[in-house]
Amino acid sequence: MSNETKRDVFEKLEECYAEVCDAYTNETGSPYYCDDEPNYLDEYDAALPDDLPVIPKEVGEYLKRYKLMFTLFGFLRDAVSRIDTPLDDLNQTKYHWIANNQNTFARAWALGVWRVEETGEIVKLEEEK
Repeated sequence: MSNETKRDVFEKLEECYAEVCDAYTNETGSPYYCDDEPNYLDEYDAALPDDLPVIPKEVGEYLKRYKLMFTLFGFLRDAVSRIDTPLDDLNQTKYHWIANNQNTFARAWALGVWRVEETGEIVKLEEEK
């Protein structure tokens, strides 16, 4: 495993691309690319992480519905306390999943974005208005 970040590797790739563009331009006398190409470093910075947390749809709905009302630790405490509470199967499964996947749930909470386990859809929390 390397000590390079994905950003380091991307910047090396961008340098190679710039060298190819310069060589092409010098050899042919015409530019390799248009001046209106996007700034890929800005796009990279704005892009979502590759390793988004993956959570079940029902857990995501729960997170969206109650995020503004509770703290993260309140969520986790609530989930752990409900594991032995008689609830319908869907709610029991949801709380059990949260209690057993606290790190993944916390990442989804903190990032405000996750991938739905069942569909692969990416969900973002709405920002407060």
